[in-house]
Amino acid sequence: MDATQTSHSNSIPLAPSTLVPVLEDQFLSMAFITQLTGLTDKWFYKLIQDGKFPQPIKFGRSSRWLKSEVESWIRQKIYDSRKTEDGY
Repeated sequence: MDATQTSHSNSIPLAPSTLVPVLEDQFLSMAFITQLTGLTDKWFYKLIQDGKFPQPIKFGRSSRWLKSEVESWIRQKIYDSRKTEDGY
């Protein structure tokens, strides 16, 4: 998605993201994501359930997330938190 597209859950424009070829991407565990953000796994699973965080990729019983998708989500959170009422 680019800055002109919107997420499916609202009409707020998404921050630009970089598309990374899957074989050049990395898989992240929930433990890594929670350590990186300081937020709990319970909070992330609620976001996933609400469609506000990328769905996990299942490898048997293990769940992993693409680093590029997590980075894009973080970038979007930064973008959203720094917007003014004028949209800049």
